[in-house]
Formats: sequence, C-alpha cells, structure tokens
Amino acid sequence: MKKALIILSVLVMLVCITGCSGGNKNSGKLVIWSFTDELAKMTDSPDWGYKANHPGVEVEYSQTPSDQFQAKLDPVLQTGQGAPDIIALESAFVRKYVESGKLLDITDIYNAAKDKLLAYPVEVGSYKGKVYGMSWQACPGALFYRRSLAKKYLGTDDPKVVQGYFTDFNKFLETAESLQKKSNGTCVVVSSLGDLRNSFLSARKDSWIVKGNVVVDPAMEQYMDICKTLHDNKWEGRVGQWSEGWFAGMKGELKNEAGKAVEVFSYFLPTWGLHYVLKTNAPNTSGDWAMVQGPSAYRWGGTWVGAVKTTKNKEAAKEYIRYVTTDDAFLEAWAKDTGDVVSNINVINKIKDTYSEPYLGGQNHYAEFAEMAKNVNGRLLQGSDEAIEAMFDEATAAYVNGEKTKAQAIADFKSQAQAQFGN
Repeated sequence: MKKALIILSVLVMLVCITGCSGGNKNSGKLVIWSFTDELAKMTDSPDWGYKANHPGVEVEYSQTPSDQFQAKLDPVLQTGQGAPDIIALESAFVRKYVESGKLLDITDIYNAAKDKLLAYPVEVGSYKGKVYGMSWQACPGALFYRRSLAKKYLGTDDPKVVQGYFTDFNKFLETAESLQKKSNGTCVVVSSLGDLRNSFLSARKDSWIVKGNVVVDPAMEQYMDICKTLHDNKWEGRVGQWSEGWFAGMKGELKNEAGKAVEVFSYFLPTWGLHYVLKTNAPNTSGDWAMVQGPSAYRWGGTWVGAVKTTKNKEAAKEYIRYVTTDDAFLEAWAKDTGDVVSNINVINKIKDTYSEPYLGGQNHYAEFAEMAKNVNGRLLQGSDEAIEAMFDEATAAYVNGEKTKAQAIADFKSQAQAQFGN
C-alpha cells in the first residue's frame, strides 16, 4: 500500500511538472523576436490574432531592423543566454538558421498539416529530412507590365497573349529587341538587370555548393549572358535595383544620361511587390498594369517562423507556429486583411476566385499567384547563399561592364567562394 502511494505521488508530481513546463499549449510566456511587424499583427489582432485565441499565454514581442537582426540573434543562440522562444527569419538568412542546429524540430507540425500546404515554403525550412522553419506565405514572382505600353508596341494588353512574348528567355530577348525597334529606342524591357536574378536562381538544377565544391549552374551562366546582351544593346534602363531610377521607371519618369525619357515595359516582382512596391511608389499608374508568369517560375522573399531549441515552453512555441502557419481560420482572416498569398491550399482554394485587383485593371492576381507558387522549387537554398550571391553579383557586373571576360569573372568568383565556403 505504501509503495502504491509513493508511485501515485510521483505520477502526480510528473503531471504537475509537465503542466508547469508548458505541457498546456495555452499557458506560459513566449518571447518573440522579429525583424518585421507582421508577427506583431498576427499576435495582437483582437479578432483572429494568436493572443485572442490563446488567452492563457503571455507574449513579449521585440522588433529589430532587418540589417541588425542577425547581430542581435547570433550571440544569444551561441551562448544560450537570453534567447527568445520564437524567431522570425527572412528569406535571405533563413537557411543559415535552419542549418545551424539551434532551432527546434517542428516536423510534427508539418506532418499534421502537410496535405494542405504548398511544397516550396516547407522545402526552404527543411534540413536533412526535418523541418525547422515554416511560413504562412508564398512569394512566387511574376512579370508585371504596363498595359498601355503593351497595347502600343505589342498590339494587345491581354495577359494570355502577352505571356506568349515571354515564354522563355529567348523570347524575352526577342521581345526586348522588338520593343526597342518599335519605339525608336525609347522603350526598354526592364529598368534594371537585377530584376532578372531571382528567375535564374530558381531555374538552377544545382545549389552553389555541391559536395564541398563551388558550382556555377548553367542557368547562372545564361543569366550573365542575357545581362550582357541586354546591357550592350541598351535594352535595359541601366539603373540599379531599388535606386531612384528604378522607382522612377514605375511612374513613367525615368530618363537616360542625355535627359531623354525612357519607357519601362516591365518589372520582375513577387507577391509583395504589388502591394509594397508598385502601389506605394506608382499610385498614379493604377489600372495600367497586368501580370504574367514570364520566362520562368521563381520566388523572391518571404518570412519563416521557427522556435529556438532551448525554449522552456516548447508546446506553446509549437502551437504558435502551428497557428500562424497552418490554421485555416486564421490564415483566411490574415489573407483577407493583408492580401498575402498564403501557403495553405485550403484557404487559397476558398478565396482565390473572389479577387479583382483594380491596380491590375481588374485582373485576379491572387489566383494567378496561387498557380505560379505550385512550380517554385525551394530545395536548392543553402545557408551560405546570401554571401555567395553577393560575390556572384560582383562577377556578373564585371563581365557586363567589360572589366573581365566571362571566363575570368567566373574563375575569380569560384576561387573566392571556394576559399570561403568550400571544403
């Protein structure tokens, strides 16, 4: 009898310990670090936010600018002291942390929802067969073009017809040449060569590092060649991405070195580019845009959510990630409120046919993006990509500007990248 009482007491203690350490998904405290205010809105929205549906959880939210976020996060992950429970991870550096061994395995969350999730966001957040980061959104890219210029130089602004002029990059170059000839040199296909990079990164068959060696995929060599062709023939606006000239082109205000007006036919932009780039910077052009897939499927940007491996409230942390990245009701509310293309197929199918975007002349951008997202490959990303791609940008610029031959630019790039990231 005494032995039975002791066993019962131990069981009661274990139940108490489990409950006190986060066994209850709706209790405890979560510390969230982010570089974006998106998670704050997801957490605090009075109707459909996390806290409204998890009243027993206290949330402490901290936001740090993106360019300072890694410097803040890295030391606490290294020492384990003062680390948050939940972290937001930007596309440029998500793989660094997914591969770090510092994040909690959340494969069980994915397995419970995998039948309703798009593939590529989870591929980005996976490493060696396990999932460490998940995203509520999909950020496929498209080619946005000016309807007025399409009518003027192609004879139509119908997206189904215009896509035929951009089915691959050979057609892209043909169309670029045609635009220049028909406009007497005033219309360029894009304002910046940087717009094309993500299309080629997504078209690769190999990652940058394969078995310890730096690889330049044929798609990236093609990227260099196409950039050179566009530049040498003046089929691009010769401005930097995110520069004043880049934004001026959206508004129809770009001028060349001689002060002559330049018409910019199109921009490569992802889902968020519509709301946060075009609409914000060129509001007066509303209705004069449309979008097509363009030469290839690609992705650009996005935010992932992960939990720090040392969190003391694992269940609550997992529940937070489950809620904001997979929950149908939450993601439907989020999509309707923000216009985000979510990664939940159930929600996409429920709402995709309800959209008519005035900025795009009434086109249903949501349905178009949802279809594009199915073709995106998220398996090639590596933690070293951000740094390696900066090196490759320098190599491409040296070739395009005539400072190096293509062979020399590639050789120098491979030597530099191998020394820093190869084995």
